[in-house]
Amino acid sequence: MSALSLRLPNSIHQHIREIAKNEGVSINQFVSSAVSEKISAIMTENYLKSRAKRAKKSDLKKILDNVSKRKPILGDEM
Repeated sequence: MSALSLRLPNSIHQHIREIAKNEGVSINQFVSSAVSEKISAIMTENYLKSRAKRAKKSDLKKILDNVSKRKPILGDEM
């Protein structure tokens, strides 16, 4: 594990302190979790962009052609 010195505005630090306390975790655990969530979001976005570049419209059409032709369930019309 490594240490990171981080400067934050007092207002953000206060929010972190309050939220961590309410969640019953340390500030370190809260910040670590928040950073992990952000990393996950960015990596997911990058993965989806990469997959989208490889997509073929013809493959999508084949999949959509297999969708049954029936009326939508009430409430799903739009």
